[in-house]
Parts: sequence; structure tokens; C-alpha cells
Amino acid sequence: MKKLLLKVILGVAAGVAVYVGFSIWADARSVGRALADFQWLIAVAALGLAFLNYLVRFVRWHYYLKVLGLSVPPGHSFLVFLGGFSLTVTPGKLGEAVKALLLRESHGIPAARTAPIVVAERLTDLMGLLLLACVGIFTFKADPRFLIIGAVLIVFGLVVISVRPIAMAFLRLFARTPGLRKIAPKLEEAYQTTAELLRPMPLVLGVALSTVSWFFECAAFWAVVHGFAGASVDLQAATFIYASMTIAGALSFLPGGLGVTEAGMLAMLGELATGCGRSVAAAATFVTRLCTLWFAVIIGIAALLIFARRTKIAVELPENSTRQ
Repeated sequence: MKKLLLKVILGVAAGVAVYVGFSIWADARSVGRALADFQWLIAVAALGLAFLNYLVRFVRWHYYLKVLGLSVPPGHSFLVFLGGFSLTVTPGKLGEAVKALLLRESHGIPAARTAPIVVAERLTDLMGLLLLACVGIFTFKADPRFLIIGAVLIVFGLVVISVRPIAMAFLRLFARTPGLRKIAPKLEEAYQTTAELLRPMPLVLGVALSTVSWFFECAAFWAVVHGFAGASVDLQAATFIYASMTIAGALSFLPGGLGVTEAGMLAMLGELATGCGRSVAAAATFVTRLCTLWFAVIIGIAALLIFARRTKIAVELPENSTRQ
């Protein structure tokens, strides 16, 4: 737990540094006044919407386990899923490996069997967010390059996974690459599992669930903006801002998209919202991230501790566990 907590603390420290920097840029006193005037009851509603996001994504996670023929009690499955949020903002992106590691330790399921679920989750998340971003891509003036990059990555990933000769060519290349030879068999197993998860039916259902789940957080962002006196943004613009900036943060490969997502949301609020000066836009961004990103981290840590106590396993992640 000490190693785990250290990584969480480092992630929190990085987040604090980002927000302090933005606060100084936006005038910390003005941001403080905006936060003091915020209708905090709306934050409760935003937390509820964020939790609906997690519930819908859990349905997708548990469905993927069923697709792979894995039987995990729903209660344990839910805790494992939420536990993955604990490392969302930690260096090394360990959060994506935690779920597979927990299932391996508690149920003896090989990590290579469940880790591909994370790939399917990230791919369908990206597709769902792109669909949501499309509600405003032709309405609002914005740089579409990162949306195009996201679309290209999706097409590339689906082609590699769906066309077996291409996938096998990559696997043979990995098998001949020094340092990757030892894990080549696991990569082939992971490919087979990923291809199973991205068959037409699981793919369509996964994207549909992803679109619904992320819309809840777009709605949370919309609600938060309206919690500041005189500030407003229509739901279409809020959906476009939140979805597109979440994509930008994901493509940055920074833990939780820290810095990139906040900067983009702040800038786009200034352009597409009314009554959002620099300080109000910064405050709205901070509250939104508190109700989405940081709320998820808190829930994830709690779920991880509960899971560890119930299953009596030691939650300690070795430095190279993400590659196991």
C-alpha cells in the first residue's frame, strides 16, 4: 500500500501544481471570489451525474467479462472496476493495469486475459467521445486536428485488430524485436482476446454505452457552469467542449490529461460561454474536474481498500506490473 499511496500522492501533487498555476494566471483572488459565490448544491448534482457515468461504464466492463466467459461476482467486479480509478492521475498510467492485476490476485485470472478489456474500454471511450464532439464540430470554430488524430487512431486500431494478417505481421515483428520476444506469446493471447471484444456486436454496444456514459459528464460540466452567477453555456456547446477536451487530454498521454484538458476547457469557455471571464472560467474548470476526475480518484481509492480488506490480498504494485 505504501508504493500505491506514494503514486497517488505524486498524482495529487501534480494536480495541485497545475491548478495553482492556472489560478495565478487567472488571478487567484478573483478565482477565489468566484468559487465563494458558486452554488455548491449544483456540485452535488454534478457528482451524481459523474457517478452515473461510472455506473454505465461498469455495465460495459461487466459485459466484457461475460463476453470472455469470465465469471466474477458482480460485487467484486464493481469494486475492481472502481479500483481502477485510483491510479488515474498517477505517473506511469498504472490505473489501466490495476483491474487486471486485482482479478489475477483475487480470482487467479491471467492478466493477459483481462488486460485487453482496458484496450476495448479506451477505444470505445474514444469513439463515444468523438460522437459527442460531433454535435458541435460544424457549429463552433475550433481546431479539429486532435479530433482527426483521434479518428485516425480509431481506424488504425480497428484495421489492425480486425484484419488478422496485419495483426499477425505486427506480432511477428514484435517476436523478432529484442526485449519483446519474451512477451510475444502474451501479446498474441492479448490480440485474440481484444479481437473477440471488438467483434461487431460487442463493439456497437460498447460504443453506445460509452456515448451515454460520457454524456452524463458533459451534462455535469453544463450544470457547473450554470452554478456561477451570470455564467451560462448551452448544452450543445458544453457537450462539445467537454468531449473534445477529454479527447485532447487522452491523446496527450498525461495522467488524467492534467493541464491539457484544463487549459482547453478554460480557453473554450471564454469563447463559447457567456458571462465567463478568465476567473469564472478557471473556477468552473476546477469545480468540473473536482466533480469528475478527482471524485473518481477518491472513489477508486476507497474501492481498492474495501476490495483488499474483503479479499484479504495485499494491494502492492511492483514497478513493472503494467507490463505483466
